[in-house]
Amino acid sequence: MTKIILSAAAGAVALGLGAQVASAQTLESVQENGYVQCGVSTGLAGFSNTDDAGDWTGLDVDYCRALAAAIFDDPEAVRFTPLSAVERFTALQSGEIDVLSRNTTWTMSRDTDLGLNFVGVTFYDGQGFMVPKELEVTSALQLSGASVCVQSGTTTELNLTDYFNANNMDYNPVVFEGLEEVNAAYNAGRCDVYTTDSSGLASIRLQLDNPDDHMILPELISKEPLGPSVRQGDEQWFDIAKWVYYALVSAEELGVNSENVEEMTESENPDIRRLVGSEGTFGEDIGLENDWALKAIKHVGNYGEIFERNVGPETPLQIERGLNALYTDGGVQYAMPVR
Repeated sequence: MTKIILSAAAGAVALGLGAQVASAQTLESVQENGYVQCGVSTGLAGFSNTDDAGDWTGLDVDYCRALAAAIFDDPEAVRFTPLSAVERFTALQSGEIDVLSRNTTWTMSRDTDLGLNFVGVTFYDGQGFMVPKELEVTSALQLSGASVCVQSGTTTELNLTDYFNANNMDYNPVVFEGLEEVNAAYNAGRCDVYTTDSSGLASIRLQLDNPDDHMILPELISKEPLGPSVRQGDEQWFDIAKWVYYALVSAEELGVNSENVEEMTESENPDIRRLVGSEGTFGEDIGLENDWALKAIKHVGNYGEIFERNVGPETPLQIERGLNALYTDGGVQYAMPVR
């Protein structure tokens, strides 16, 4: 979710700053620091959130842990910076963080005007609506005249306007900057409807005083390809961030997981051998050890393990794989080959 909030001039300055920071070679800086600095949300269950012990968990968090494991052989060699929707891009552009992994939609303007390189799509999503069941609403097309809670600094605002205008419906936006403020407003009944990414709604619903009193409507009104991003200007760091993601998906495609990855070094399958570092110099080519992917998979798991652990049907969010299934299972998750 999110839109550009910088003016053209400010965006150009930020882009220039980001390029300068990136040209300093991020991998070298990360190795000197001894950790990856990862930007995450301020709290979204299943994606990036702290548990009862204060430890960060979630699908977005696990991507950062996999990145750290590939570099340091240690999934704990990562520090997390919670960022609001408004803060996130400036934090990446300025060099405050090394990677942004925060339920962020890949759009053309972010890929160009903001000087970001998106690593891949770790979660295919779409914007939806949540309403109290007592309203007896079954479709978003019945929401004309409703007051709608929405977070500022997000693509959600624009999608909301487009949808209501396209369907000749009126609505009253109730806008807040912070996610916690939006949650509190909807929970207190200050608006009739809550709109954000469907995965976010599933998470937010669990935080309400009475989750069972609310339902998510069936319509998805946008495409929201969510994924991590890095600054433009450092191709080596972009390659590392990108191929860690592809390695996690490739591992699931090949049947490699956290439990069997080490024994897979003896596999006769050349695709597996290249992935786990038994063949070729693919790690060395990007500045890492050749078993970079083995380390990531061993410590964090393949994409399927990460999905099921954080947001899958057996978790409180109960999200089915859907589009996020492998392409061989009817989804669109598809890894570029390591070769």
